[in-house]
Amino acid sequence: NLFGTLWDAYYRGVYRCNVLINKIDQVNWEESENAQLREEYLSEARVIRAYLYFQMVKMWGHIPLLTEPSAENLPQASPEEVYTVIAQDLSFASENLPADPYTSVEAGRITKWAAKSLLARVYLYYTGYYGKPDLVGVVSKAQALAHLEDVVASSGHALVSEYANLWPAASLENFAGENNEEIVFSVKLTYTSDYNGNTDGNLWMVMLGMREYTYYPYGNGWGVTVNPDIYNAFNTVETRRDASIIAIEEQNIPFDKLANQREYSGYYTKKYTPMSDEAGNSLAVQLGGVDFQIGQFQDFYVVRYSDVLLMAAELGSPNAQSYLDQVRQRAYKDNFTAVTVTPASIQNERRLEFALEGIRYWDLMRMGVDEAAATIAETTTLINGGAEVQKTISASNIQKTQGLQQIPNNQITLSNGVLIQNEGW
Repeated sequence: NLFGTLWDAYYRGVYRCNVLINKIDQVNWEESENAQLREEYLSEARVIRAYLYFQMVKMWGHIPLLTEPSAENLPQASPEEVYTVIAQDLSFASENLPADPYTSVEAGRITKWAAKSLLARVYLYYTGYYGKPDLVGVVSKAQALAHLEDVVASSGHALVSEYANLWPAASLENFAGENNEEIVFSVKLTYTSDYNGNTDGNLWMVMLGMREYTYYPYGNGWGVTVNPDIYNAFNTVETRRDASIIAIEEQNIPFDKLANQREYSGYYTKKYTPMSDEAGNSLAVQLGGVDFQIGQFQDFYVVRYSDVLLMAAELGSPNAQSYLDQVRQRAYKDNFTAVTVTPASIQNERRLEFALEGIRYWDLMRMGVDEAAATIAETTTLINGGAEVQKTISASNIQKTQGLQQIPNNQITLSNGVLIQNEGW
């Protein structure tokens, strides 16, 4: 039941969206001073539903599909059926949300530009992973690109000037803020979670902090480390490596907890690390959080403007070279040299630009499961309890599961066997 709580949370979210979508016409919109609100609220709910279903169908492949509140014990839908709802929801929102620049929209609300960008991401994943020519007959390649070009031309979004300024721990007083010009879509989070059911914090961030160790501005956490391969993949003259990764030895951090570590690599994520003040106290607690384990508050960036540029380049924009150059120029500054736009150069740039943001795995999967498995498979030397160990990721395991995750067994039990487990589990 590794993903049991996640399954529950996703379907709670879908339920809430379905309630709003199916009851929205119980409001007398004709008497509203702003009847356009109906289309905006409906669009926002449909984007959230599409985002939740996209997360689920990528993970599990075969899931129950509900478009209205129901207690029925439904069998799994085909991926095509789920992607049809996703494509329809995002297309509706792309057409019906106001075409206002993002600066005129209340922070935290979903914009037209977020819907269009997510639609392009869904297009790329579905057509890549399933080897299809379009997104379930709803969105063509030309249409997906047109949505992205509209974001570039009309949204008001742009790259922040310094990559590190996107991340609080990498920039400190120079942090650009969570509603900066580069953030097209984010999940808004805060430090006010408690143990009474209010879970509005970034509850997975604490997993990424240095285990049992604090070193300003980095707070402690549960110690999930970073693969050295990604640290070594960065060119040493660019800015993204040190903005993305805490390197214990390279930064001369006097880390003295090796005996307490598991799968320790010497590297942690900087982008989503818990933070401390100079006295070593949890910043989340200083702000008013209950404790550091549930009080992490950093927003999760779903789509940044650099992703818009790189997706448009991948889809064959006439401006593809310019878009790739913009992303690289920010990263390399005075050390910038152009590389030619190719599928390989775009994927390499995505690997570095979005390192540790939860995108790389899905980018690999849409290149094909066999290619993804070959790329992911490795044997790495790590440290457990102060001693070196070998950890192996097997390509065959990825191939036999097709990169899909295990459906929680309690859900299969609760369904009386209506739900079928994914192959390989």
